[in-house]
This record gives sequence, C-alpha cells and structure tokens, in this order.
Amino acid sequence: MAKHNGANARIKHEYFAYLKEAQRRDEASIDAVAKALSRFEEVNGHKDFKNFHRAQAVAFKRKLDETVAVRTGKPLSRATVYSTLSALRAFFVWLAGQPGYKSKLRYSDADYFNLPEKDARVAKATRIKPFATLDQIHHVLSAMPTGSDIELRNRALIAFAILTGARDGALASFKLKHVDLAEGRVDQDAREVQTKASKTFSTWFFPVGGEALAIVEHWCGYLRTELLWGDDDPLFPATKIGLGTAGGFQPVGLRRDGWASAGPIRDIFRHAFEAAGLPYFNPHSFRNTLVQLGQRLCTTPEEYKAWSQNLGHEQVLTTFTSYGNLVPHRQGEVMRGLGDEKPDMTADAALIAQVVDVIRKMPDRRG
Repeated sequence: MAKHNGANARIKHEYFAYLKEAQRRDEASIDAVAKALSRFEEVNGHKDFKNFHRAQAVAFKRKLDETVAVRTGKPLSRATVYSTLSALRAFFVWLAGQPGYKSKLRYSDADYFNLPEKDARVAKATRIKPFATLDQIHHVLSAMPTGSDIELRNRALIAFAILTGARDGALASFKLKHVDLAEGRVDQDAREVQTKASKTFSTWFFPVGGEALAIVEHWCGYLRTELLWGDDDPLFPATKIGLGTAGGFQPVGLRRDGWASAGPIRDIFRHAFEAAGLPYFNPHSFRNTLVQLGQRLCTTPEEYKAWSQNLGHEQVLTTFTSYGNLVPHRQGEVMRGLGDEKPDMTADAALIAQVVDVIRKMPDRRG
C-alpha cells in the first residue's frame, strides 16, 4: 500500500495556504485539518484525490466508528468524528472547484461525509465542563510553596490566571510592561501577546477576593526590585535547567525569556492542584469560573457587557453560550428559589427585558 501521493501533497499544500491566507485560520485549526486529511488518506490507501468517490467517504465513516482513541482506549467521541468529517467535507467542496479536479469531482459527493442527524446533534450538544470553584483556587494558592524563584512564579501564575481569565497562550507571552498595577489592568496587545484570533483588548482584574491580587503585586515587585528586570522582560519567565549539586540536570532558576508553548503552564496547574489534594483544572477552565462569578455579581446589562469584554468577548452572547451554562447545583438553587416570595418583581422583570433585548440585537457568533 502506498504511503505517499505527490499530487495529493501538492493540492493539500495549496489548500492549507488558502485556509491561512484567505480564510484566516490559525495554525492550530490548519493542523486539525491536516490530521483529518492524513487519517482519510491512510484509510484510503493514499489514492489520488482525483479518483475520489462517495463510496470512499462512506467506507471512511465506518472505519471511524471502529477506531479506538489511543489515549482513552474507547471509541472516538462523536465530537471528534464530527470535526474530522466536517474538515473533509469542506476540503472536497473546495477541491471540486479547482483546476484539474472540476471534471473529476462533484460538489454533492462531499455531502457523504455528513453524519446522521442524531449523531450530529450528539456531537454538537453543549455539556457542562468541570471547573474549579473560587474557594478551591484560593485553597491551591494558599497551599503552594514560596521558597524559591520558581515557586513564587508558579503561585503568581495561577493567581494571575484567575485575576484575568487569560488563556494559556497569553500567559506564556505576557511581559512586565503589559501589567499596570496602579490601574489594575492588563493590556493584551496582540502584537506581542498570543491572544485568540489575534484580538487586542484590555482586561481589568476581576474581583475574585482572597490573596490573588496581593500575590501578583508581590511578584511584579519582586521581578523589578529584586531581580532588576524591566518592561520587556517576561512576566512569567521559563525555567532554567542546569547541573544540580548531585549531578544530573534539574531546575536551577529562571531564564530571561518566556515559554515557547503553553505546555509547561498546564504542568504547573496540574501539579499545584494535585499537591493541594484536588483534581486538575486546566487554565482555560478558570474562564468558566469567572463567568459563573459574573452571573452572581452582574445586575445590569452594562455590567454583563463589561464582564464579557473583560474576557475578550466582542459579544455578550458569546459569554452566555460558550461559558454561561449553570452548573447543576446552581441550577437547582435558582429553580427552588423561583417559588419564593419576592419583594419587588418590577425591577427583576425590567432587568430581564433589558438583557433579552441586548442579546437579541447581537449576532450569534463566538469569540
């Protein structure tokens, strides 16, 4: 069986360029498409795309149903299958319009990559994602050691994440100059910070309480006054590896540059939560924690809008639909409270009407 097809490789290269330059997809999205195409070619014996037939799509769907995920040992989730097939369908729709392929392919053949409607609904269903409570995060911060530069950095990293809701890519690329402690603001400048979709926005520290703010203030002061670092130095420097006293390589301090990826950040979160006797919650889950906090604190449409913008969302609807599902116990609290006598229903009704009006006027898109 062939393991490479030169013609396929060339047209895939063109497609990836199209996704990047014309569709403005990021590298992670393109990598996912490349993985889907590679999986299809492996199953299809690397046959030339010009010889594509709808029967190949049907056979590939059956193969996916039989495939077991390496990490879990279980069948692929419907979400994984759905995203893989969607990527393939989009590719063959594009391919059917390219020179040399127009006479070979039909647009409608790509529809054979569709999942049955019931499976598609399962794949796209919104599910509750686990996230830490504020009390759990404060507990982790209080339990973290502070005996070395590395330990101080690790504690400040988690405190900063809950204060700002910044994604792990941004956490890896912040510099000291991006933090204005006097204003309580962080400037997520896409020219230097790895923000989602390269959006530039400012985040004011969320009112999370506890020691988080004090920890971040101490860390920034420590970098500037003790280590004598300046504006262009990393807020969270990478770990320096060197020879230990007993021989062998081990962490020996901080480097003067940041992390190249977010992997070490997730490791710090994992070790911190496990050391505190709690399950691991990744950095992105802190955004869910903050949205749940916002649902309790915000009482006007303007406050909801400010909270949403603070997370980098252009539309309030993104905050509600992507992160805003109530956790089961809170849903139960709300439902049980609906029957209680309320002193003034007029104000509540007016607020609900305002929020609904704001949401209706906003396009349904994710940020």
